[in-house]
Amino acid sequence: MKLKGQVAIVTGAGRNIGEEIAKLFAAEGAKVAVVDIDRRGGEKVAGDIVGSGAEAAFFYADVSNSADVIALVAAVIGRFGRIDILVNNVAISDNKSILEITEQEWDRVMTVTLKSQFLMAKFVGQQMIAQQSGGKIVNIGSTSGFRGRGRAVAYSAAKGAVRNLTRALAVQLAPYNIRVNQISPNKTGSPVGRAEFDPTRPITNLVKRPGQPIEAARAALFLACEDSSFVLGENIFVDGGVMAMEIP
Repeated sequence: MKLKGQVAIVTGAGRNIGEEIAKLFAAEGAKVAVVDIDRRGGEKVAGDIVGSGAEAAFFYADVSNSADVIALVAAVIGRFGRIDILVNNVAISDNKSILEITEQEWDRVMTVTLKSQFLMAKFVGQQMIAQQSGGKIVNIGSTSGFRGRGRAVAYSAAKGAVRNLTRALAVQLAPYNIRVNQISPNKTGSPVGRAEFDPTRPITNLVKRPGQPIEAARAALFLACEDSSFVLGENIFVDGGVMAMEIP
């Protein structure tokens, strides 16, 4: 088991990529803190993990709010005693152009998609440093953070910022033996912030199918385990080859 005895926090773990990351990490021996504002979804994922014979617990938290994050870290420590891995997965999208989006919508997307990763990295990072045993942080980005889109202006901006946040965190936390990296999926499972999978959604990639959440989870596992011990500040595209393609 690649994560035996370690404690992992996975935000947005009640569905889609977050759910698969939580389940895969648990299968690899981690004790998993399943974090979500969707209590029903989060409790189900935690229950599924426990039912499989692994260890997990659900934690309700709005990770874009510092008070909730501080309380979450304390609750996870109270339950599991330490934190070794953080996966910053929470995000929402606007799906609007610059001419359509309101200031309030912009602020909400930036707060949930970007600020949450800053807050979680800050307070979990402080705990990892206090433990003096290092740690791993995996940020979930998006191909939207690397190219312009006709819609989702706030989401694209937030995910672009996540990329450089990952680099900055890697530099600043490396002295404490905390490795920070990122994966960037594309059209994997259901759309961001939605529970329903749309089989008619247009797919343009080299494998001509949507990504499966487990495929993103496997990349996150690589960055969270010792297989990637010499990898810091990097991004792995889990996109079916989209970023390798020429745009017509």
